[in-house]
Amino acid sequence: MRYEHKTDRLAPRTVFYRRLFANFLLASTILAISLLIGILGYRYFGDASWIDSIHNSSMILSGMGPVILITSMAGKIFSSIYALFSGVVFISNIGIILAPAIHRLFHILHLQEK
Repeated sequence: MRYEHKTDRLAPRTVFYRRLFANFLLASTILAISLLIGILGYRYFGDASWIDSIHNSSMILSGMGPVILITSMAGKIFSSIYALFSGVVFISNIGIILAPAIHRLFHILHLQEK
């Protein structure tokens, strides 16, 4: 996705809204794939039930922390890696969602210099 250069005119609102929507879809896709990784990992490495796997991966992915304690060694290793991965996904998704708005703000501020 190409953003306008600082010397270009400000993009129309329809283009801005399209960018917001596209970035939101991208962030949602990344979130869904990450959640699926967590569900399957807790289910097969952590020997958790399906509902516990969904609950635990949702809580970790949102930054709230684990709910059920995993006792197997493979489950603990997966849980540690998934927690680090989830932190990166969370921060990245915030950046993806806010990128069009921040770009537009900086573009408006730059236009006011002229």
